[in-house]
Order: sequence, then structure tokens, then C-alpha cells
Amino acid sequence: MRVVQVKEAGGPEQLETVERAGPRPGPGEVLVRVAAAGVNRADLLQRQGHYPPPPGAPDWPGLEVSGVVAGHGPGVDVAAWPLGARVAALLPGGGYASEAVVPVGMLLPVPDDVDLVDAAGLPEAVLTSWTNLVDAGRLAAGEVLLVQGGSGGVGSIAVQLGAALGAHVVATAGGAERAARCRELGARDVVDHRTQDVVEAVRAATGGHGADVVLDVLGAGGLATHQALLATGGRLVVIGTQRGARGEIDLGLLMARRASVIGTTLRPRPLAEKERVVADVRAHVWPMLSDGRLRPVVHARLPLDRAGDAHRLLDSGEVFGKVLLVP
Repeated sequence: MRVVQVKEAGGPEQLETVERAGPRPGPGEVLVRVAAAGVNRADLLQRQGHYPPPPGAPDWPGLEVSGVVAGHGPGVDVAAWPLGARVAALLPGGGYASEAVVPVGMLLPVPDDVDLVDAAGLPEAVLTSWTNLVDAGRLAAGEVLLVQGGSGGVGSIAVQLGAALGAHVVATAGGAERAARCRELGARDVVDHRTQDVVEAVRAATGGHGADVVLDVLGAGGLATHQALLATGGRLVVIGTQRGARGEIDLGLLMARRASVIGTTLRPRPLAEKERVVADVRAHVWPMLSDGRLRPVVHARLPLDRAGDAHRLLDSGEVFGKVLLVP
């Protein structure tokens, strides 16, 4: 099979396509013939040597794929996952390949009316959004959700999911065109972070209330802003550190507002915990694909051999939604 591996830690030029022996599914696993793999910022960090795969995972990047079932390991319910079944899956690594082995509990069926290639942009973003908005953030209908980076891979899904859950979604985006697209996805209000003060704009949009839940990919660089705009009882859920990993917390402000700061990651969690999230998503979120409340947002499809270009594109800051690699 073809695999995109990292020659050594460094820039996009360190990605190369090589041939490796195809994997064999073990007990409770299926072999997936990959239709596409999603490109995520975690992949860029892994390429740079900052985010190694967890023990036992393949050493090449890729956290999500779509494709068709091409083989079964012992103990798999073949009737539930027959050969040729259209699936999407979250992986601990190894998605940049023409084949991937996936534990059956990490599979999600791709509905017939969803493009199979585009479905590769769903698993990481949907699972991240659900577990952070609902499990960690305890988002309830009628609350205000601020999605920092509503045009990103996770953000474009979080905006849709928050709206579907009945929240008042406020998103940030850079520029009028990206702001308009966030509104099309379901954001009631959009703050252009290039021209507006985020704290003032969020408070104006919410009648002074602020945000009950903030989904934060910025980290330290957004910490002061997010603390300032949290509502009483607000929850700041940090899922990224694009602007640094160390910042200052105003404990007095958090105490006065009975607010909380929550940090989470998805990739390093035990398999059983991730399988629980997959099951919750299949039950509560996956029906939204069929009724139109949720859809994959794809910026570009590139051949697998152009993984370096895909990383450059994602790093450019111009992507709206997901970049996919197609074997």
C-alpha cells in the first residue's frame, strides 16, 4: 500500500510517499480501503516532531479516514459491517495511506447521500465538537456558544452542531467573506477578529450576557479575552494552543463569575473512552447528516502524493473547513 511518512522532523518537504506492506486486521478490527484522509493541525505538529503518535499507532500521520470495508479480523460482526460498507473512522494515526486498520468500535456508517470522499472531513471534527461542547462544556439549548475560528476544520462543524443543539452561536472569522460563510453554517452572530474587538462584539451581540461556553483553539494568546467575556457560570474549553500553551489566569474573576477553564484532548484517550464518544455521536449527531442540519465542509481535495502541499495550505490560514488527501 502507499503511505505518506515523515522522513525526519521538519517542514512539509519532509513528507514522502512510499510503499509498505498492507496491514492485516486483528481481532475486533476491519480493514478499510481509504477513499480520503482528513488533514489536521495535529498532523502538522507530528511532522514537526512535537506530537508523536500514541504507543501502538502507525508512525505516519492521519487521524481520520473515509472508505469502504475491505476485510475483517476475528470477532467482527460481518453482517453489521459487510464488505463494501461505506464508513468513516477516527484513528490514533496512520490515515495518510491507501489502507488502514480500524477497531470496529471506531467506525461510523456513511449515509448514502453524503459524498464518501467528503466524509473523511467529519470524524475528528464531529467527535471533537461533541465531546467538548456536550461532555466537557455542558452546552444547553438557549446558551451562548462562542466558537473561536468558526472557519476552521473543527470550528465549521462546531458552529453547525451548536446551532442544531439550540444554542445562540457566535463565531469569530477573519474577513467579510468568511464571516458570511459562518452565518450560512448557522452562526447567529459573527465577529471579524481582524477589525472588531472580540470582547465588545460578543457582549454587544448577547446583550451584555457574554458566552456560556467558549470553544478555544488559541490557548494562551486568547486567554485574557476569553476570561473577560465569560458569562456567570461560563465554561472555557481549551482544545488547542495555536497562540501558546502558557498564560495567566485571573482567579478572582473566575471565582466571582463561578466560571471554569477546562482543557481536553482526544487522541491520547483510551480506546474504550473514544469508542464511547463514537457511540454517542452515532446516536445523537449522525442523524443530523440525514436531515441536513450537519454537513462536511471541504476546502480542497489533493492527491495523497501532495501531502506536503496540503500541509502548506492548512498552515496558510486561508482554509475554510477541511483539506482532504485522496489516495
